[in-house]
Order: sequence, then structure tokens, then C-alpha cells
Amino acid sequence: MPTTKNIHLKILFSIFLLSAFFSCDKKESVQTAHKDPYEITSISISNIGGNLGYYRIIKVTKDSITVEKGTTSTQNHKKWHSAINASTWKQLTSSIHMVDLDHIKSSPSQQSVDGIDETFQIRTPKKSHIYVNSYVDTVHYKQFQQLKEHIDHILPKEYK
Repeated sequence: MPTTKNIHLKILFSIFLLSAFFSCDKKESVQTAHKDPYEITSISISNIGGNLGYYRIIKVTKDSITVEKGTTSTQNHKKWHSAINASTWKQLTSSIHMVDLDHIKSSPSQQSVDGIDETFQIRTPKKSHIYVNSYVDTVHYKQFQQLKEHIDHILPKEYK
């Protein structure tokens, strides 16, 4: 008799574990199914390099913008943060054409010759698009130029 009870308990426990496993999996898939895979969730622009180790990193999300700027040789570092509203976010993202993102070309790094690399990162729930020195791609770079101009209107003078 004790072996029969153990087998029934093992089967019952296994069924319980499987149902718990599959119920957790379904909740996750339901949550991610509601997101638009082409909706932009964040934008980052960085300029890094040069003789003195210059850097400027701009991160923009739906509700905020953050800028870090400095030089590593002098250990100078500044940081600025501000909230943005929905209309500002919409204006920033309006210049980015999602259908073009897969066609934009990067070019080699300029840091090896004491140059400054310009990097764009556009994140969506589905993918992260990263471009280094894409200004060489004159056909598609116009949207990034417009994005930079929109961001410059938001930033304080010392962070431009």
C-alpha cells in the first residue's frame, strides 16, 4: 500500500508543477503581446573619443532626458536630467522612420585615429538598432540629423 500512495502523490505533484509552469508562461506571453514591436522605447546618442577622452551621452525615454558630458583626462564630469512631456517625445520620434532602420549603414570607428565616434541606439520592444558613424550613409542620415536638432532645442547651452 505505501508504494501506491507514493506513486499517486508523485503523479499529483507532477501535475501541479506542470500546471504552475504553464500558467506562468501564459501570463508572460499575454503581457508582451500587447506591446507594439515597432514602438520606440528609448533613444541614445553618444559622442566618444578624441585625444582627451571626450564623451557626451544623451539618453531619452518617453518621460525623461539625461545628458552626461566630460573628459576622462581631466576627470571632468557633468550630468543633467529633465522630464519631458508626451508631445516632446512624439516630436523627437517623428523624425525616425522605422522602415529605414534596417537599411542604415554604419562605418568604421574613428577612435583609433583620435577621432570621435557618433553612435545612435534606437530601442523597440522587438529589437535594438545600433549605428556607429552613420553620417557616411547620406541617404538615411537625414532622420538622425533632424533628431539631433530636436534634442539640441531641449538641452541647456552647456550640454550642446
